[in-house]
Amino acid sequence: MRYWRLDRPRQAGPSGSFDLARVTGLVAAIGGDNANALAAEVLNLLGPATSVSQCTVFAYEFGNRPRTVSVADHRGGRFLRDVADTYTRLFYALDGNQRIVTGNNDATDKPSSLVLHWQSSEDIAHDGYRQTCYATPNVSDRLSLLMQPAADIWLCVNLYRERDAGNFQPGEVELVESLAPLIGEATRHHYALRGQSQLGIPQLMLARLRRLCPELSKRELDALRGVLEGHSAAEIADSMGVKPSSVVTYQKRAYQRLGISGQRQLFALCLANDAR
Repeated sequence: MRYWRLDRPRQAGPSGSFDLARVTGLVAAIGGDNANALAAEVLNLLGPATSVSQCTVFAYEFGNRPRTVSVADHRGGRFLRDVADTYTRLFYALDGNQRIVTGNNDATDKPSSLVLHWQSSEDIAHDGYRQTCYATPNVSDRLSLLMQPAADIWLCVNLYRERDAGNFQPGEVELVESLAPLIGEATRHHYALRGQSQLGIPQLMLARLRRLCPELSKRELDALRGVLEGHSAAEIADSMGVKPSSVVTYQKRAYQRLGISGQRQLFALCLANDAR
Protein backbone atom coordinates (compact mmCIF):
# COMPACT_ATOMS: atom_id res chain seq x y z
CA MET A 1 0.00 0.00 0.00
CA ARG A 2 1.55 3.33 -1.10
CA TYR A 3 0.46 6.97 -1.07
CA TRP A 4 2.10 9.86 -2.88
CA ARG A 5 1.22 13.41 -3.88
CA LEU A 6 1.54 14.56 -7.48
CA ASP A 7 3.33 17.90 -7.29
CA ARG A 8 4.48 17.99 -10.89
CA PRO A 9 2.62 16.42 -13.80
CA ARG A 10 4.63 13.80 -15.66
CA GLN A 11 5.06 13.86 -19.39
CA ALA A 12 2.52 11.58 -21.08
CA GLY A 13 4.63 8.74 -22.43
CA PRO A 14 7.98 8.84 -24.25
CA SER A 15 6.80 11.31 -26.87
CA GLY A 16 4.49 13.33 -24.64
CA SER A 17 1.51 12.50 -26.85
CA PHE A 18 -1.64 10.42 -26.52
CA ASP A 19 -4.88 9.75 -28.37
CA LEU A 20 -6.70 13.08 -28.71
CA ALA A 21 -10.00 11.32 -29.52
CA ARG A 22 -9.98 9.67 -26.10
CA VAL A 23 -9.30 13.01 -24.42
CA THR A 24 -12.18 14.55 -26.36
CA GLY A 25 -14.47 11.77 -25.17
CA LEU A 26 -13.53 12.41 -21.55
CA VAL A 27 -14.17 16.14 -21.89
CA ALA A 28 -17.52 15.50 -23.58
CA ALA A 29 -18.64 13.34 -20.64
CA ILE A 30 -18.28 16.20 -18.15
CA GLY A 31 -21.70 17.22 -16.85
CA GLY A 32 -23.57 14.87 -19.18
CA ASP A 33 -26.90 13.17 -18.42
CA ASN A 34 -25.36 9.69 -18.47
CA ALA A 35 -24.06 9.27 -14.93
CA ASN A 36 -21.64 6.50 -15.92
CA ALA A 37 -20.15 8.22 -18.96
CA LEU A 38 -17.32 9.82 -16.98
CA ALA A 39 -16.03 6.48 -15.65
CA ALA A 40 -16.48 4.89 -19.09
CA GLU A 41 -14.36 7.59 -20.74
CA VAL A 42 -11.66 7.22 -18.08
CA LEU A 43 -11.55 3.54 -19.07
CA ASN A 44 -11.31 4.50 -22.75
CA LEU A 45 -8.46 6.88 -21.96
CA LEU A 46 -6.41 4.48 -19.82
CA GLY A 47 -7.62 0.98 -20.55
CA PRO A 48 -5.72 0.10 -23.74
CA ALA A 49 -2.33 1.05 -22.30
CA THR A 50 -2.79 -0.01 -18.68
CA SER A 51 -5.22 -2.97 -18.80
CA VAL A 52 -7.56 -1.05 -16.48
CA SER A 53 -10.90 -2.81 -16.86
CA GLN A 54 -13.09 -1.24 -14.16
CA CYS A 55 -13.53 2.30 -12.86
CA THR A 56 -15.56 3.76 -10.01
CA VAL A 57 -15.90 7.39 -8.96
CA PHE A 58 -16.96 8.10 -5.37
CA ALA A 59 -17.72 11.30 -3.47
CA TYR A 60 -16.90 11.43 0.24
CA GLU A 61 -18.97 14.31 1.60
CA PHE A 62 -19.06 15.81 5.11
CA GLY A 63 -17.89 12.60 6.77
CA ASN A 64 -20.83 10.58 5.41
CA ARG A 65 -20.33 7.20 3.83
CA PRO A 66 -19.29 7.57 0.18
CA ARG A 67 -21.76 8.16 -2.63
CA THR A 68 -21.31 6.49 -6.03
CA VAL A 69 -20.99 9.13 -8.76
CA SER A 70 -20.03 7.02 -11.81
CA VAL A 71 -19.11 3.40 -12.60
CA ALA A 72 -17.90 1.57 -15.70
CA ASP A 73 -17.02 -2.07 -16.27
CA HIS A 74 -15.84 -3.69 -19.49
CA ARG A 75 -18.41 -6.45 -18.84
CA GLY A 76 -21.32 -4.01 -18.78
CA GLY A 77 -24.50 -4.50 -16.75
CA ARG A 78 -25.04 -3.77 -13.06
CA PHE A 79 -22.30 -6.01 -11.66
CA LEU A 80 -19.84 -3.26 -10.72
CA ARG A 81 -22.63 -0.96 -9.53
CA ASP A 82 -23.75 -3.68 -7.11
CA VAL A 83 -20.17 -4.14 -5.87
CA ALA A 84 -19.87 -0.37 -5.40
CA ASP A 85 -23.14 -0.25 -3.46
CA THR A 86 -21.94 -3.03 -1.16
CA TYR A 87 -18.66 -1.19 -0.63
CA THR A 88 -20.43 2.03 0.36
CA ARG A 89 -22.70 0.18 2.79
CA LEU A 90 -20.29 -2.22 4.46
CA PHE A 91 -16.61 -1.78 3.67
CA TYR A 92 -15.69 1.85 2.97
CA ALA A 93 -14.31 2.39 6.49
CA LEU A 94 -11.78 -0.43 5.87
CA ASP A 95 -10.42 1.14 2.68
CA GLY A 96 -6.89 2.54 2.74
CA ASN A 97 -8.32 5.63 1.06
CA GLN A 98 -9.76 6.60 4.44
CA ARG A 99 -6.27 7.69 5.51
CA ILE A 100 -6.45 10.35 2.81
CA VAL A 101 -10.12 11.31 3.25
CA THR A 102 -9.76 11.71 7.01
CA GLY A 103 -6.47 13.59 6.70
CA ASN A 104 -4.39 10.97 8.52
CA ASN A 105 -1.58 10.89 5.98
CA ASP A 106 1.31 13.20 5.08
CA ALA A 107 0.20 13.17 1.43
CA THR A 108 -2.73 15.46 2.36
CA ASP A 109 -0.65 18.36 3.68
CA LYS A 110 -1.57 20.40 0.58
CA PRO A 111 -5.38 20.47 0.14
CA SER A 112 -5.13 21.25 -3.58
CA SER A 113 -2.95 18.23 -4.31
CA LEU A 114 -3.77 15.20 -6.36
CA VAL A 115 -2.95 12.08 -4.35
CA LEU A 116 -2.38 8.58 -5.70
CA HIS A 117 -3.00 5.52 -3.54
CA TRP A 118 -1.90 2.08 -4.72
CA GLN A 119 -3.63 -0.82 -2.94
CA SER A 120 -3.47 -4.51 -3.76
CA SER A 121 -5.65 -7.36 -2.52
CA GLU A 122 -2.73 -8.48 -0.32
CA ASP A 123 -2.97 -5.18 1.59
CA ILE A 124 -6.50 -6.00 2.82
CA ALA A 125 -6.77 -7.95 6.07
CA HIS A 126 -10.58 -8.10 6.23
CA ASP A 127 -11.81 -11.26 4.51
CA GLY A 128 -15.25 -9.91 3.57
CA TYR A 129 -13.88 -6.71 2.04
CA ARG A 130 -11.16 -8.57 0.11
CA GLN A 131 -13.61 -11.20 -1.18
CA THR A 132 -16.38 -8.78 -2.19
CA CYS A 133 -14.35 -5.98 -3.74
CA TYR A 134 -11.28 -7.81 -5.07
CA ALA A 135 -11.72 -11.59 -5.37
CA THR A 136 -15.30 -11.69 -6.72
CA PRO A 137 -14.71 -8.92 -9.33
CA ASN A 138 -11.39 -10.68 -10.18
CA VAL A 139 -9.32 -7.61 -9.25
CA SER A 140 -5.58 -7.82 -8.55
CA ASP A 141 -4.89 -4.25 -7.47
CA ARG A 142 -6.20 -0.70 -7.61
CA LEU A 143 -4.87 2.77 -8.24
CA SER A 144 -6.93 5.56 -6.68
CA LEU A 145 -6.71 9.20 -7.68
CA LEU A 146 -7.99 11.44 -4.88
CA MET A 147 -8.69 15.16 -4.91
CA GLN A 148 -10.42 17.66 -2.61
CA PRO A 149 -12.65 20.14 -4.49
CA ALA A 150 -13.95 21.78 -1.28
CA ALA A 151 -13.65 21.56 2.47
CA ASP A 152 -15.13 18.32 3.84
CA ILE A 153 -15.47 16.86 0.32
CA TRP A 154 -13.15 14.36 -1.39
CA LEU A 155 -13.52 12.76 -4.80
CA CYS A 156 -11.91 9.43 -5.65
CA VAL A 157 -11.38 7.83 -9.06
CA ASN A 158 -10.60 4.11 -8.61
CA LEU A 159 -8.85 2.20 -11.39
CA TYR A 160 -8.91 -1.61 -11.19
CA ARG A 161 -6.88 -4.26 -13.03
CA GLU A 162 -8.10 -7.82 -13.47
CA ARG A 163 -6.10 -10.55 -11.79
CA ASP A 164 -5.11 -12.14 -15.11
CA ALA A 165 -3.31 -8.92 -16.07
CA GLY A 166 -1.21 -8.91 -12.90
CA ASN A 167 -0.34 -5.88 -10.82
CA PHE A 168 0.33 -2.42 -12.22
CA GLN A 169 3.82 -2.11 -13.68
CA PRO A 170 6.02 1.00 -13.15
CA GLY A 171 5.48 2.28 -16.68
CA GLU A 172 1.71 1.94 -16.32
CA VAL A 173 1.75 3.82 -13.02
CA GLU A 174 3.77 6.58 -14.73
CA LEU A 175 1.14 6.81 -17.47
CA VAL A 176 -1.61 7.20 -14.86
CA GLU A 177 0.48 9.88 -13.16
CA SER A 178 0.89 11.75 -16.46
CA LEU A 179 -2.85 11.78 -17.13
CA ALA A 180 -3.91 12.32 -13.51
CA PRO A 181 -4.23 16.15 -13.81
CA LEU A 182 -6.56 15.73 -16.81
CA ILE A 183 -8.67 13.05 -15.11
CA GLY A 184 -8.70 15.04 -11.87
CA GLU A 185 -9.91 18.27 -13.49
CA ALA A 186 -12.56 16.40 -15.51
CA THR A 187 -13.82 14.77 -12.29
CA ARG A 188 -13.86 18.07 -10.37
CA HIS A 189 -15.87 19.82 -13.08
CA HIS A 190 -18.25 16.89 -13.52
CA TYR A 191 -18.93 16.89 -9.78
CA ALA A 192 -19.50 20.67 -9.79
CA LEU A 193 -21.99 20.37 -12.65
CA ARG A 194 -23.77 17.12 -11.75
CA GLY A 195 -22.49 15.53 -8.58
CA GLN A 196 -23.32 18.24 -6.07
CA SER A 197 -26.90 18.49 -7.33
CA GLN A 198 -27.37 14.83 -6.30
CA LEU A 199 -26.83 15.68 -2.63
CA GLY A 200 -30.10 15.10 -0.82
CA ILE A 201 -31.67 16.72 2.25
CA PRO A 202 -30.69 13.79 4.53
CA GLN A 203 -27.02 14.15 3.57
CA LEU A 204 -27.10 17.90 4.29
CA MET A 205 -28.86 17.26 7.60
CA LEU A 206 -26.24 14.71 8.52
CA ALA A 207 -23.52 17.20 7.69
CA ARG A 208 -25.08 19.62 10.19
CA LEU A 209 -25.18 16.95 12.87
CA ARG A 210 -21.54 16.12 12.29
CA ARG A 211 -20.56 19.77 12.63
CA LEU A 212 -22.59 20.03 15.83
CA CYS A 213 -21.09 16.85 17.29
CA PRO A 214 -17.76 15.75 15.76
CA GLU A 215 -17.61 12.90 18.31
CA LEU A 216 -20.30 10.91 16.47
CA SER A 217 -18.82 7.64 15.19
CA LYS A 218 -19.25 6.37 11.62
CA ARG A 219 -21.67 3.69 12.81
CA GLU A 220 -23.71 6.26 14.74
CA LEU A 221 -23.79 8.53 11.69
CA ASP A 222 -24.94 5.65 9.47
CA ALA A 223 -27.73 4.85 11.95
CA LEU A 224 -28.83 8.50 12.02
CA ARG A 225 -28.71 8.69 8.25
CA GLY A 226 -31.18 5.83 8.06
CA VAL A 227 -33.52 7.69 10.41
CA LEU A 228 -33.26 10.87 8.33
CA GLU A 229 -34.01 8.87 5.17
CA GLY A 230 -37.15 7.42 6.79
CA HIS A 231 -35.99 3.80 7.12
CA SER A 232 -36.96 1.36 9.86
CA ALA A 233 -34.39 -0.16 12.22
CA ALA A 234 -34.60 -3.44 10.27
CA GLU A 235 -33.94 -1.65 6.96
CA ILE A 236 -31.04 0.30 8.44
CA ALA A 237 -29.61 -2.90 9.91
CA ASP A 238 -29.73 -4.56 6.49
CA SER A 239 -27.87 -1.67 4.86
CA MET A 240 -25.24 -1.61 7.63
CA GLY A 241 -24.82 -5.37 7.86
CA VAL A 242 -25.67 -5.50 11.58
CA LYS A 243 -28.58 -6.60 13.79
CA PRO A 244 -31.58 -4.26 14.34
CA SER A 245 -30.75 -4.23 18.06
CA SER A 246 -27.32 -2.84 17.20
CA VAL A 247 -28.93 -0.07 15.16
CA VAL A 248 -31.07 0.91 18.15
CA THR A 249 -27.94 0.98 20.31
CA TYR A 250 -26.12 3.23 17.82
CA GLN A 251 -29.11 5.56 17.65
CA LYS A 252 -29.38 5.82 21.44
CA ARG A 253 -25.69 6.59 21.74
CA ALA A 254 -25.97 9.26 19.05
CA TYR A 255 -29.01 10.84 20.68
CA GLN A 256 -27.12 10.95 23.97
CA ARG A 257 -24.14 12.65 22.38
CA LEU A 258 -26.47 15.20 20.73
CA GLY A 259 -28.40 15.84 23.95
CA ILE A 260 -31.74 14.75 22.51
CA SER A 261 -34.16 11.93 23.24
CA GLY A 262 -35.66 10.81 19.93
CA GLN A 263 -36.46 11.27 16.26
CA ARG A 264 -38.62 14.36 16.64
CA GLN A 265 -35.86 16.26 18.40
CA LEU A 266 -33.36 14.93 15.85
CA PHE A 267 -35.26 16.54 12.96
CA ALA A 268 -35.76 19.73 14.97
CA LEU A 269 -32.02 19.91 15.58
CA CYS A 270 -31.26 19.41 11.90
CA LEU A 271 -33.71 22.11 10.82
CA ALA A 272 -32.95 24.66 13.55
CA ASN A 273 -31.98 28.07 12.20
CA ASP A 274 -28.97 28.27 14.50
CA ALA A 275 -27.53 24.89 13.40
CA ARG A 276 -23.98 25.18 12.14
